[in-house]
Amino acid sequence: MNFRLPNKESRRVAMTLVEVMVTMALGSLVLAVVGTLIVFAARSFIALGNYSDLDQASRNALDILSKDIRQTKSLTYYRTNDLIFRDNDDQPLRYVWDPGARTLSRIKGTERRILLKECDFLRFGISQRNPSNSFNFYPAGGPATAKLVDVSWICSRQILQQKVNTESVQTAKIVIRN
Repeated sequence: MNFRLPNKESRRVAMTLVEVMVTMALGSLVLAVVGTLIVFAARSFIALGNYSDLDQASRNALDILSKDIRQTKSLTYYRTNDLIFRDNDDQPLRYVWDPGARTLSRIKGTERRILLKECDFLRFGISQRNPSNSFNFYPAGGPATAKLVDVSWICSRQILQQKVNTESVQTAKIVIRN
């Protein structure tokens, strides 16, 4: 057997405990920064997707509302969260916001269609068709004199159980044409 004693060069190749601890601390710091950036980027991508989905749902709901309300014959019932119209076929057409379920629904006959989900606020307003001098519309005395429907809503979503995604207020004034 041939045993060799370590020479001075082989002892210098090894790392000391202090060097190992400094390297581990720097490595941990770099990993923590990279992990934080990954989490931030993931949350940002989720938020952008939520904004896109909320915007698309709002545009679709507004398209349906506008088309339906413009073609109705008259408004027969009004509350700030509930509208009932007499449609072209003389059947009732109803739009109702349920604050508990956070949904806006379109009800025609036995068909119920949810237009908006995760809707935190919705308000209907009614006015006459003619504008006043202050660029507003004269208020309607009731459903029979209403020719303009004002609708506003806010929808939101959650990311990691925190409500951080809120769509800006969507609002429209829709004229009953008949």
